[in-house]
Amino acid sequence: MLIIVEDQLGTRLDQYLAAQLPELSRARIQALIKDGEITVNGKATKAKTPVERNMRIEVSIPEPEPAEAQPQDIPISVLFEDKHVIVIDKESGMVVHPAAGNPDGTLVNAVLFHCGDLSGIGGVERPGIVHRLDKDTSGCIVVAKNDQAHLSLTTQFAERDTGKIYLAVVQGCPKEAKGTVFTNIGRHPVNRLKMAVVNPGSGKPAITDWEVLHYDAATDSSLVMCTLHTGRTHQIRVHMLHLGHPLIGDPIYAHPQRQKARPGRLMLHAWRLAFNHPADGRRIAIQSPIPAEYTPWLIGHELPAWEEQGTN
Repeated sequence: MLIIVEDQLGTRLDQYLAAQLPELSRARIQALIKDGEITVNGKATKAKTPVERNMRIEVSIPEPEPAEAQPQDIPISVLFEDKHVIVIDKESGMVVHPAAGNPDGTLVNAVLFHCGDLSGIGGVERPGIVHRLDKDTSGCIVVAKNDQAHLSLTTQFAERDTGKIYLAVVQGCPKEAKGTVFTNIGRHPVNRLKMAVVNPGSGKPAITDWEVLHYDAATDSSLVMCTLHTGRTHQIRVHMLHLGHPLIGDPIYAHPQRQKARPGRLMLHAWRLAFNHPADGRRIAIQSPIPAEYTPWLIGHELPAWEEQGTN
């Protein structure tokens, strides 16, 4: 993995990479540097090395042998549950499933403890996982308890038969009150850790409807409702950046230290999720409580009603 430094000049290498690679702990990054798995301009380096413009950082993360995820007694908030599925209100900062740098302490470990067993289709590291949320995104995520539910839900996500509405807080205020972004999204041509809007013919189509709900002049930021019609990696983060309005608190696509609003987290919340129940086909519509960090953008403002018809 190649990273070419564009900003945060003068920052320690381990601090810079911790911001660029939120899925890795700083201790893990320091260990990779010590083991020679992270190099700068083709040479071994140290964690305290200050980053410079156009510095070429190569990151190699050894592939571990897949280890079966183990149940862990980690508190989770359950929004809906039956013998087929469970919908969790994921906290910001929680990784969804074990991976390099995060062998445990994940949502999967917590749900295994809560449920006892999950669908095995996702493999030993990702049992029951049919979609995902970024580590720093909060809100609704559905997990399959059995293979029938897993197959049904993955088909629904693939065929865009789910409803997904997010609340984001962005820098500035779009000129229009609402709109739709329809682009292709693929890997950034320089920084492979990022996604980017790419030319037609490359990447994958991505469609996001957005609507400004409230503008806060004091922090020059806006609460925006985003409806996803596709599920590309970092889709909302990339599309709002494409509009010139990166998300507040985004360490990859923005500069949180330069933003007036500083809630201390990525301001992206998977607010509403709807799907057809895998067993009986009834529409399930789940709404997650809005995190406290959103309060400044909610005071005195009503949120739109949900047109989805379903049971919760």
